[in-house]
Amino acid sequence: MANYPTSETDRRIDAAALVDICKMIFTACKMNSEDAALLSDSLVHADLRGVHSHGVMRIPDYVHKLTVGGVNPIAAPTVLSHKKGAIVVDGNNNMGQIGASFAMDAAIGAAAENGIALVALRGSNHCGALDWFTLRAAEQGMIGIVGSNALPTMAPVGGRDKIVGMNPISIAIPGANEAPVVLDLAFGATAHGKIRVYHQKGLPIPDGWAFDANGEPTTDATIALSGLVQPAGGHKGIALAMMVGMLSTILSGAHYGTGLGDMVDGPIAGNDGQFFIAIDIAAFRPLAAFGADVDDIVSEIHNSARRDPNNALLVPGEMERQYEQDYAVDGILLPGLTLDDIKATGLKLGLDATQLAAV
Repeated sequence: MANYPTSETDRRIDAAALVDICKMIFTACKMNSEDAALLSDSLVHADLRGVHSHGVMRIPDYVHKLTVGGVNPIAAPTVLSHKKGAIVVDGNNNMGQIGASFAMDAAIGAAAENGIALVALRGSNHCGALDWFTLRAAEQGMIGIVGSNALPTMAPVGGRDKIVGMNPISIAIPGANEAPVVLDLAFGATAHGKIRVYHQKGLPIPDGWAFDANGEPTTDATIALSGLVQPAGGHKGIALAMMVGMLSTILSGAHYGTGLGDMVDGPIAGNDGQFFIAIDIAAFRPLAAFGADVDDIVSEIHNSARRDPNNALLVPGEMERQYEQDYAVDGILLPGLTLDDIKATGLKLGLDATQLAAV
């Protein structure tokens, strides 16, 4: 997760108020109230945890998808096949968070019966931050693993064609007294949305994040948006991204890579895919003993030697939880442009200034 620099145009907004505004916007896009609430909660969850690339900055894009982009705001996910712990779900081209939440819950239910379950989802769309789903499993005493494909933004090492997505993965492992250890990352050096955040702030991106269109390194956010994201770890990042992308798509018959669309013309509605794994820990060993071992691992990290005694040693997901705790009290700090875009989007949908006063 990027520790974003701040700018003088950043503003704070209460999380609950932000959820309410999101719900009004998505309801105005003809989503039912339950789905609009779920989608809103998932976006604000990302912002609360400091992952602004997957938060409410997506609202203008999502509204475009729901109104003119071909996504069906009223579709309900359906189960296509169910063989013990192997399930295929069709999201039926609703917003990705709707089908993905259904799929994660189906995996949790099947794992409770079979010990482990994998749900392959097709007919999906961009589904936001993946820890939203893996944490659902961790809250039920299970390990959650979720992977997704993504629009191609990377080239094979040495190449220039955008044919590989960053294809993120999340894993959440519950502890006993400690909070879950939560991995949520993509296999690019950064998320494309994080480059957009820097672009909104008018700031250069860190070195090592992106190439220009010719495959040369750049720190110019504008050039980076039309260029290539650098893979994390070179050829290793490309290989891991390919594997997650294939698991996310070809088990269910969803579309892989360039079959999703591109960053110029945008995604093809309903072509995305994801996979969802739930592992019932109690099917392998007592949950309390498992959790105690997780806590010991976390404690070992916290208490190990530091190069700088002033810097805490954190496990995956811990920095995001710190953001969540701080933002819940002080309000979420967002770029002014993000909040202005939300307000403009709401006004275009017929909401009035009073309804949008919080932004």
